[in-house]
Amino acid sequence: METLKRNFTSGDIVKHFKRETVDRNSSTYLYKIIGVATHTETREPMMVYQALYGDCQIYVRPYEMFMEKVDTKKYPDIKQLYRFEKIKLSEKEKENINITYGIDL
Repeated sequence: METLKRNFTSGDIVKHFKRETVDRNSSTYLYKIIGVATHTETREPMMVYQALYGDCQIYVRPYEMFMEKVDTKKYPDIKQLYRFEKIKLSEKEKENINITYGIDL
């Protein structure tokens, strides 16, 4: 597996800082890391990740933006330090995501 900065690895589950604003019993703002891609024109590294909620879209975000710290001036009530941080799910949470969305964790 590909190892990413801040110890992210393909297959890791991460939470977006906005997860602090929703029901913790849902999988909203949880994502599975797919890997790092390279923009064909600019050669900019891009993080590729899949939502573990809704229609489970796959997203691409510039790598540097994915790894940046939360803007505490814009989001003063958020306690999470980085935009995305790794999270460890319980076996029950993994099973629920697998059953609900068909995503193997």
